[in-house]
Amino acid sequence: MIEKVTGTTPAIQSFNKLENNTNEAVKQLQVQERQQEEVNKEPVTKEKMEDVVRGMNEFLSASNTHLKFEFHDKLKEYYVTIVDERSKEVIKEIPSKKVLDMFAAMTEFVGLMVDKKI
Repeated sequence: MIEKVTGTTPAIQSFNKLENNTNEAVKQLQVQERQQEEVNKEPVTKEKMEDVVRGMNEFLSASNTHLKFEFHDKLKEYYVTIVDERSKEVIKEIPSKKVLDMFAAMTEFVGLMVDKKI
C-alpha cells in the first residue's frame, strides 16, 4: 500500500515541535524574569539563571540537545543557542547572532552620527 507523500516528514515535524516548544520556553523564561524584576526590583542572580538552564536542559534531554547561554559583548545581552549533543553543532540561535551583530553595528553608527559635533 502506498501512502500519500506530504511536504513534511515525521522528523521535520518533531523538529518543528521542538523548535516551537523551545521558543515558548524562552518566551516564558523572559516573562518570568520580567515579573521577578518587577516584584523584587533586583536583577536575576547567576545561580537562579543556572537553575533555570539546568531545568531547560533536562526538558530537552529527550531530543539530544541542550541550551547554551552566550553573552554578546557589544550589546551586553545574552542569547541562547540550541546545541546537538552528539555533533556539538549549533541547531538554532535565539535571537540570531548575525541579527545582534547588525543591531550593534547600527547602534554604533547612529551613535557616531548623533554624538559627533558639526
